[in-house]
Amino acid sequence: MENGNHIYVIFGASGDLTKRKLIPAIYSLFVQGSLSDKFALLGVSRTEMSDEEFRLNMKSSINKFKEIDDLSKIEEFVQKIYYTSLKINDAADYSVLTGKLKDIRNICGIGGNTIFYLSTPPSMYGVIPKNLATVKLNVQSDGWKRLIIEKPFGYDLDSALKLKDEILRDWEEEQIFRIDHYLGKETVQNLLVTRFSNGIFEPLWNRNFIHHVEVTSSESIGVENRGGYYETSGALRDMVQNHLLQVVGLTAMEPPSSLEPVAIRNEILKVFQSLRPIKKEEVKDSVIRGQYISSSIKGEHAKGYREEEGVNPDSHTETYAAIKFYIDNWRWGGVPFYIRTGKRLPTRVTEVVIHYKPTPHFLFSQDANVPTCNQLVIRIQPDEGILLKFGMKTPGAGFDVQTVNMDFHYSELSNIRIPSAYERLLHDSMKGDSTLYARTEEVIEAWKFLSPILESWKENNEVPLFGYPAGTWGPEHSDDLIEGEGMTWRYPCKNLSNDGNYCEL
Repeated sequence: MENGNHIYVIFGASGDLTKRKLIPAIYSLFVQGSLSDKFALLGVSRTEMSDEEFRLNMKSSINKFKEIDDLSKIEEFVQKIYYTSLKINDAADYSVLTGKLKDIRNICGIGGNTIFYLSTPPSMYGVIPKNLATVKLNVQSDGWKRLIIEKPFGYDLDSALKLKDEILRDWEEEQIFRIDHYLGKETVQNLLVTRFSNGIFEPLWNRNFIHHVEVTSSESIGVENRGGYYETSGALRDMVQNHLLQVVGLTAMEPPSSLEPVAIRNEILKVFQSLRPIKKEEVKDSVIRGQYISSSIKGEHAKGYREEEGVNPDSHTETYAAIKFYIDNWRWGGVPFYIRTGKRLPTRVTEVVIHYKPTPHFLFSQDANVPTCNQLVIRIQPDEGILLKFGMKTPGAGFDVQTVNMDFHYSELSNIRIPSAYERLLHDSMKGDSTLYARTEEVIEAWKFLSPILESWKENNEVPLFGYPAGTWGPEHSDDLIEGEGMTWRYPCKNLSNDGNYCEL
């Protein structure tokens, strides 16, 4: 898989994602010599702008949102950037795009290799690929063509199936890269290495030794200025359908036959196909939904969700979701998985926690507040690292046991720069490496799993929507999901090494 000389086309080039993430990430790759010798970037949006105006805007974005401190090559980089305005939903206007691409190829000596990044509203995901095909920009006879699509891929199962049919009518599956920036995080990728390169973990990674698996993704902020978008999304669509289920797939997958993208993605797909369906009548016992309400945090008033700008005062949109489910296969039969996500929780953190089964007979006295299960904590963000919690004898007479931590923090590798998620994923797209991108079947299986939940919430007024004060860990009822006496969610802090029992706001 080689970078190859190519043109990177960004639809929605005047948008926030391009300024904050895409251009700074591509500049970082340029500084590190990771781009091909002949590379050009074309920004596309409705806004009228010249090449020079766009270059000045992107130069400002790199300075403001830089991912690498070296700005010495910024002038050289922006000379590789071009721009064209386009009526994106008008197929007849795409002849302008083909003309601009032809000019750039002549100027830069670049062949037909092209990547199209859709940094646009989801309503354009079916339109742009079709319009590109009308001017034959999907045809690979003169070089490869790739299409990168941001989330969400559909709003529900029906819309996802419709979008799949629309895109695959003109594009091959191998050309489509569905980006999920969570999968670009170093510690998400390290799930594979932790499991499959260590003889102390993989033999224990199954139903015989694991009591349950927990995945948490929390945010301390509310919806801020995205109330209008969030009203049409909610926590389940925004986080669970893509980010968290992909993390579950990497955690639960079988060892792939190789590190080739198709082998890894095949195993993730098998996990999704093995998810035990949650029936509509089971939703109230297997899923908790919540919505943050106003409270006081450190003496300051924190708005409730219904007070946020753009939010319906009677909204039933969930800002918190927790699910208990099972994976019906040989490795995980009977092991409960728990995932939760929410806004306005005490801290921003994403982590996977493997809770091992307790010893069959515990000989030693132990503080009742200390869990008897060993825990392996894989922290995805922030304070990225790995933590193992196990029992040790408390110094002094007797055999009192306390839980201690053995941990590793990525920050300890001070001489190694950790690339951002977008930097890693954009580089992979240039190489044609789809390992960390979701494929169509995975997305459809995820929607199949979540559809009964969404339908139950929509149709059944008896399914409660619990309020939880902003700054807390969500509805108290979510603790009822966890099976086992004395078992509860881990309550993490920003600092990975905290014992998980308390997190100061």
